[in-house]
Amino acid sequence: MAKPGDVLEIPELGLRMLVLHTGEDTGGELLDIEVSGRPRGFLGQAHVHEHSVEHHTVIDGVLLIGLGGKEHVLHVGESMEIPAGAPHTQRPGAAGEGTVRIRLRPAGKHLELFERLAELSRTGQLTRSGFPRPVAGAELVRDFGADVHAAQPPLSVQQSLADATLRAATTARRLEQAARGRARQANRDYVFLDAWFVNAPIEAVHEALADGRTYPQWWRPVYIEVQSDGPPAVGRVSRQHFKGRLPYHLHTRSTITRLEPPRIIEADVEGDLRGRGLWTLTPDGDRTHVRFDWTVSADRPLLRALTPALRPLLRWNHAWAIARAREGLEPYARSRASAASVATKT
Repeated sequence: MAKPGDVLEIPELGLRMLVLHTGEDTGGELLDIEVSGRPRGFLGQAHVHEHSVEHHTVIDGVLLIGLGGKEHVLHVGESMEIPAGAPHTQRPGAAGEGTVRIRLRPAGKHLELFERLAELSRTGQLTRSGFPRPVAGAELVRDFGADVHAAQPPLSVQQSLADATLRAATTARRLEQAARGRARQANRDYVFLDAWFVNAPIEAVHEALADGRTYPQWWRPVYIEVQSDGPPAVGRVSRQHFKGRLPYHLHTRSTITRLEPPRIIEADVEGDLRGRGLWTLTPDGDRTHVRFDWTVSADRPLLRALTPALRPLLRWNHAWAIARAREGLEPYARSRASAASVATKT
């Protein structure tokens, strides 16, 4: 809060305000300021001080006050009092700058209003022509309209327009924040698509991919350990410990969300990586076409720090891990298919 002796600069409004007495040091009775400059912008509009009597004394220059349908001309040393609730205007009556001493009784929230205007000036929320930007203007009506406001339109209309403006601004900010959140998320997301043929029956390939407990056997050296409470089923949860070429280990928790043998396996993943994986298998004669769609976000702090600056390196790491799957899946699936065939014959 400004104190006696402080100066508020509002260049967009053409004003400097020297604080002489405040409501704080007069028990709320009086705000006494000395205003210098040449006012412009919204200060030229008719306005109302609802609860305060305003007293003007011209120190330098000429002041024109519009009140009650008349224009009053004040010269140096002359004064005029404006009753509370009376619409009026104030504008310079001569070339150049002037100085006017203004006393407001009671002080109300006027000093807080002037401080807000100075802050809006510092933060670029006043236009060069001397008007607040829409949201800033709506906040002025919301916060100070009960004490001082434009004479027209009626205060209730001003407040309704201000509320609508602030609601629209809040909605716009939320949409912008959501868009930024999506952009940040996109920067952390990785979308991978891998596809290849496996020379093994589709049933054996599906069995290997669906049961994560088999991964340490054939997806080496990527998968170190996989734990699960049972064979694959929708809702089944498993826990993985794995690594790539980069020097870190990852721990995840997967839940099967879709299982349609022998063609579809889908799972949600949480932990150091978060996302969704979808295996799609298609028979092609004696072969199986394997497609892996993997959308994942890096939740581990280290990975978030690496993303997106080292995105190419992380993609290389994924490609290395998938190459190990391509090396190990086919011989494992073929051996499982052969074992199943022998078991059937015997």
